[in-house]
Amino acid sequence: MDGSKQRRRGDTRQRIQDVALELFAEQGYEKTSLREIAERLQVTKAALYYHFKTKEEILVGIFEDLSKPIEDLVEWGRRQPHTLETKQEIIRRYSDALADAAPLFRFMHDNQATVRELRIGEMFKERVLGLKDILIDPEADLVDQVRCVSALFTLHAGLFVLHDLEADPEKKREAVLEVATDLVTRAHRGGARHP
Repeated sequence: MDGSKQRRRGDTRQRIQDVALELFAEQGYEKTSLREIAERLQVTKAALYYHFKTKEEILVGIFEDLSKPIEDLVEWGRRQPHTLETKQEIIRRYSDALADAAPLFRFMHDNQATVRELRIGEMFKERVLGLKDILIDPEADLVDQVRCVSALFTLHAGLFVLHDLEADPEKKREAVLEVATDLVTRAHRGGARHP
């Protein structure tokens, strides 16, 4: 297949995912049909089937595309020395990845029952556990382990819970990142105290 055909096919796939995510957010995953996605795109259902056979395939495709930076981050973190700088960089990059994939993660938060039933819930959990394993020092005491896990959840809270706080979105994101970084820094220093 030549490059222009491949690019168009990729663009169509991306358009399907973008429209599907919009519809899922507007009316919920369960209430959205493939027919509605095709209608919004102004394509036939057969054209949609060429790229995706089910809604779950669309959602898994969205998840895989938007969470690829998280998977890459886990792989990168596993190859790095177990230093404070590595942990701080993981928190910073994870914050960026969550921000870039905010529509997907808002959907996941708002549709937790659906996400649990589909394999994306398990895939996301595996990636977060991979980050947790990199952040926590093997010899860390329980309080420092909790700090590391809390750093990840602080970043999640920045997306889902803290959006109601009155503040500039970028300032909120910076504040959330500062708190998450502080938790990891305190946990790392705590781990250094313990032989």
